[in-house]
Amino acid sequence: MSERIKCRECMKKQEEIYRLKEQVKSLKAKLRYQDRQISEGYFGSSTPSSKKPFKGSRKTEEKAKNRGGAKPGHKGNGRQRIEQKDADRIEAVKAGGSCPQCGGQEFEYLGERERAVIEYSIKAEKVIYRLERKRCQRCKQVFQAKAPGVLPKNLYSNNLLSHVAVEHYLNGIPLGHLERGTGVGIGVLIKAMQKLAGMLKDIPDRLVEDYRRAKVKHGDETGWRNDGQNGYAWLFTSRDTSIFRFRKSRSAKIAQDVFGEEALPGVLVVDRYGGYNKAPCKIQYCYAHLLRHVQDLEKEFPDNREIKTFIQACAPLLAEAMNLRSLPITDKAFYKRAAKSKEEIIKIMNSEANHPGIQNIQNIFRDKQQRLYHWADDREVAADNNFAERELRRLVVARKISFGSHSDEGLKTREILMSVLKTLKLRRKGDARSALTKFLDELAIDPNIDIYQSLFTDKTK
Repeated sequence: MSERIKCRECMKKQEEIYRLKEQVKSLKAKLRYQDRQISEGYFGSSTPSSKKPFKGSRKTEEKAKNRGGAKPGHKGNGRQRIEQKDADRIEAVKAGGSCPQCGGQEFEYLGERERAVIEYSIKAEKVIYRLERKRCQRCKQVFQAKAPGVLPKNLYSNNLLSHVAVEHYLNGIPLGHLERGTGVGIGVLIKAMQKLAGMLKDIPDRLVEDYRRAKVKHGDETGWRNDGQNGYAWLFTSRDTSIFRFRKSRSAKIAQDVFGEEALPGVLVVDRYGGYNKAPCKIQYCYAHLLRHVQDLEKEFPDNREIKTFIQACAPLLAEAMNLRSLPITDKAFYKRAAKSKEEIIKIMNSEANHPGIQNIQNIFRDKQQRLYHWADDREVAADNNFAERELRRLVVARKISFGSHSDEGLKTREILMSVLKTLKLRRKGDARSALTKFLDELAIDPNIDIYQSLFTDKTK
């Protein structure tokens, strides 16, 4: 009888041990989750940098031990010599009429020594044009010459307007910095940009038509505040078009207004945000987001053998799918390797799994199969949305510097000018400033020109 009681006591103790082990395991998992929320944010590794609650030091102890600078024996580049044929201007500089040491005035000429300098100046230059006036002896009409490179009744040249627009809205340079560089007050610059946006206000609607016809389209969004209120910046971009929408919400209606209701050609590459689900075209989900989702499993369950095995098999295939189209291989070789990778991904996602985290990822690939493999059927379709994220990068930097826009009019100005300038950059091989200056010069001559054609038609071809 006593032995039976002892066995019962042992069983109770063992059950308590098992219960406590499970509790410890659960508490460790919760602690890891809380640690990840502290360091990575609510969405794990997919959390935008602006939403991360804590940003640790980039310099770890191991990196601190490594001494910076060139390694011993490294051949430095030094100052590069500028050849005469590459110089923009060659200017002779006299040595002076007296010796700086003794004041002597008799010299022996020893020739010249070249000194290369990289010069740069963006200071506004005040110019007075003397415009010739004439009266026709036949019709008695008085006419005069036009000031070159400036719009009618405008104080600031087209070149200055283009410089400020490109530097601020394309390169993210703050207006305060441009004020110091140009010598023009910040209030005047703001008014000038608003006036420029007013001239271009109809262009974004025509760009929407171009975007809809694109074979490969991308979409993404990020946070953007206006007048202290939270909001969102939407980007709809393709190989040669970029359209920005700044709105208060992240509603699917913003995307629907851009895509329209009629069926569109091509494929839309996005993350799995539901705001794009009603786009009237094929959809390709971004593998970069899915790969981070897979890798987050290992962070949450580092000791789970099944998860480690799943990640070791799945992660390289997702990474290969993203990199495959950029490899220097023929189309035939690409489609052969893409078909094999697709087959292996499907096999892994259809295999049996016990862990619910793995099952959740597998369900994505099973339920949304029609949105996951367009990259394998068409090499032009990317398996990731990195193109859109790169196009948004300057805006994200601007948000961190300026904390958003300060008025509805400023928000509308940014929307119009960023759409036009980003598209100009894509279509004119990065030279948006020259293209905008050229358009303004043409507009100064003929106010009735087709603005879209003047901006985006390269007449040199």
